Amino acid sequence: MRHRLAGKHLGRNHNQRKMLRRNLLNQLFLHERITTTEAKADAIRAEAEKMITIAKRSLAHEDKNRAVHGRRILFSRLNDRDMVLKVFDEIAPRYETRPGGYTRVYKLGPRKGDAAPMVLLELVKDEEAE
Repeated sequence: MRHRLAGKHLGRNHNQRKMLRRNLLNQLFLHERITTTEAKADAIRAEAEKMITIAKRSLAHEDKNRAVHGRRILFSRLNDRDMVLKVFDEIAPRYETRPGGYTRVYKLGPRKGDAAPMVLLELVKDEEAE
């Protein structure tokens, strides 16, 4: 039975899955779009949106302790200081008026080698800047 089981295993053990998610999130924030399988995109999409929300709330709050706490949470999940700076300095301010929905998924079709469904996961561009 699968009662109260959450998350996708992606055919990997705990440590491999943790590193895969960390790498995909770092690449998404670095390039702002990645091409990956549909299952991997589903696994990291919600986590990426939560990270952007944490950064947004930390920037909006006047309390410095909350900002430091938000940075520490993101650093524990990304393990890359430059990505934390990018999320806080570039990505979160871009979405300060947006109530959610920071990512978009485009279906690309099957991969040539194994017919895995591929998608393009990207951060939504700001409509006001365009």
